[in-house]
Amino acid sequence: MDMKKSVVERYSLGAEEVQAALCCPVDYDASLLEMLPAEVIEKDYGCGDPSRYVEEGDVVLDLGSGSGKICYMAAQLVGESGKVIGVDMNDEMLALARKYQADMAQKLGNDRLHFVKGHIQDLALDLTKVDAYLTANPVQDAEGWERLQQWQKKLAETEPLIADNSIDLVLSNCVLNLVNDDDKKQLVEEIFRVLKPGGRIAISDIVADEAIPDHLKADPALWSGCISGSFIEDEFLDSFKQAGFLAIKLDKWDAQPWQVVEGIEFRSVTITAFKGEETARIDKGHAVIYKGPYAETKDDEGSVYYRGQRMAVCERRYHLLTQGPYADDFIGITPQATVEEKPWCAPAGKLRPASETKNAQHVNANKASTCC
Repeated sequence: MDMKKSVVERYSLGAEEVQAALCCPVDYDASLLEMLPAEVIEKDYGCGDPSRYVEEGDVVLDLGSGSGKICYMAAQLVGESGKVIGVDMNDEMLALARKYQADMAQKLGNDRLHFVKGHIQDLALDLTKVDAYLTANPVQDAEGWERLQQWQKKLAETEPLIADNSIDLVLSNCVLNLVNDDDKKQLVEEIFRVLKPGGRIAISDIVADEAIPDHLKADPALWSGCISGSFIEDEFLDSFKQAGFLAIKLDKWDAQPWQVVEGIEFRSVTITAFKGEETARIDKGHAVIYKGPYAETKDDEGSVYYRGQRMAVCERRYHLLTQGPYADDFIGITPQATVEEKPWCAPAGKLRPASETKNAQHVNANKASTCC
């Protein structure tokens, strides 16, 4: 069932009057709220604080940016070299966010924010341009509808709203659950498309602890209230794995549910993950050692690592495991001797003999103590 109308109506009202029922208690960084207009803070509806993952210099995309609060917080963190883009489909919310854009740009020292109109499950289609097309070319028959579809397809291909591989960090705060179930796969794939290789996500949303029955999904109030469109706990993470994301992690999990409806617990979580590098897999003699504490572990690409053993890895996976979210768990061994490069074709779980990594540099290892 398409719940878009109920979502648009409820959040349009939320742009005019505060909707307390849409908010989860969140402990935001008070220092980042100081320069924000009160109206932006009051009319923001979220369940987490993904701004905590922003780094200086990032190009940030906020899905379902609403009043612009997370965007204005992120803009303070990215610095002068960064950029923040907020995307929303709701005209009233976009007007509220843009209302304070000039004033915030003056406070920040430059205009590093941009609010655009689009569907978060179709980040290629610029809805502002679609609105302009429809004003000039009203659809009155099937032929006109077909022309519109062809025009939209060409527009998305030649002038995408958000380009491929252009974003460092995708944020979202309690919005993915508002997308129709049939569009959720495309939504996650679109997030993957726009991220740069090495790009990250920080998604705060509501998840359910069991399947949501159809009669709850058909309730417009529950859907627009961030309840009945929620992902199921394990399916939420699996949807990102299926899209190709790596190092997927539940980084925040509320101990208490936000709401319980017919015995189903709905709680706020924040997940993080990143997009891997798109480079060839070449064997240059690298190895990694999994530190533990588990006897063995397996990554999202199916490679197995035994605790304390020198595991053979390609150069790409070596950088993946010794940098970023995996770095605390692996010691990296870079061979100093010249090794003949060859395409990687080793099976998962292959060991690298110590004889092949003598006199190598070890990274992420503990600092050596002074011997007596």
